[in-house]
Amino acid sequence: MKDITLLIMAAGMGSRYGGLKQLDPVGPSGETIIDYSVYDAIRSGFNKIVFIIRKDFEKEFRSQITDKYQDRIKVEFAFQDLNDLPQGFTCPEGRIKPWGTGHAILTASELIQEPFVAINGDDFYGYESFKIVADYYQGEGATFSMVAFQLDKTLSEFGGVTRGLCTVRTDLLDTVVETGDLMRTEDGISSDRDIELDGSEPVSMNVWGFTPDLFKHLKAMFIDFLDKEGSEMKSEYLIPTVVNNLIRSGQKQVHVLRTSSKWFGVTYKEDKPFVSQQIQELIDDDTYPKQLF
Repeated sequence: MKDITLLIMAAGMGSRYGGLKQLDPVGPSGETIIDYSVYDAIRSGFNKIVFIIRKDFEKEFRSQITDKYQDRIKVEFAFQDLNDLPQGFTCPEGRIKPWGTGHAILTASELIQEPFVAINGDDFYGYESFKIVADYYQGEGATFSMVAFQLDKTLSEFGGVTRGLCTVRTDLLDTVVETGDLMRTEDGISSDRDIELDGSEPVSMNVWGFTPDLFKHLKAMFIDFLDKEGSEMKSEYLIPTVVNNLIRSGQKQVHVLRTSSKWFGVTYKEDKPFVSQQIQELIDDDTYPKQLF
């Protein structure tokens, strides 16, 4: 089998959620959403996990998360730090917001030399999502890829969310545009853009498949980002924007892998009971055991 790494972005505090949601249990035996992602990755054929975390909660993260499956799969850590910037750049005084998913993935560049899949640590994607992208790279897949979810299966009942709204042509990603304030209304789905949405649109939930040459593009484009937006207090270097720019410039193609899975996550504290209920239903259907590890 080919080597495939799962890169889990778990460095954020979750400002809307109000706490360190990556360590919050949602399963009946104290499992976190990350535990379900790792469980699905192992049975899909991944053989290494790299976690992107903040250095200051490494001890807590190890004891509550990774110690229980260290003997099941190789685990490594990359640390996202506001001051980890290219030579000649400094973090603006007073900035506390992380630099975004593009910067997060860049922190793992020294740990990955094989195809890898980057995901959020606080999103539940389902077994099918991991399986289809693992099969893609275990087979003949050699380009970037993205697992596309259906918009109406990714919304929260408790507030607006941000999604990467996609257009697809012949199984290749054409555009991905970060779209905020997505929520159900009486008339359909509203957003912060002047567009009509019916819920069937494909969206990115940050399940990206990459080859290691992504890192050279990330490094170059991060410098451009810092030149233009590095002095702003809340600017973010986002991986969908990076991918979109690579597509538009003709440097990369992104193969779209579609899943019928229902995404759920804990954007807001009110989401947690729903997530726990959904997981219990999957356990009742024998999709997952009552205790993962």
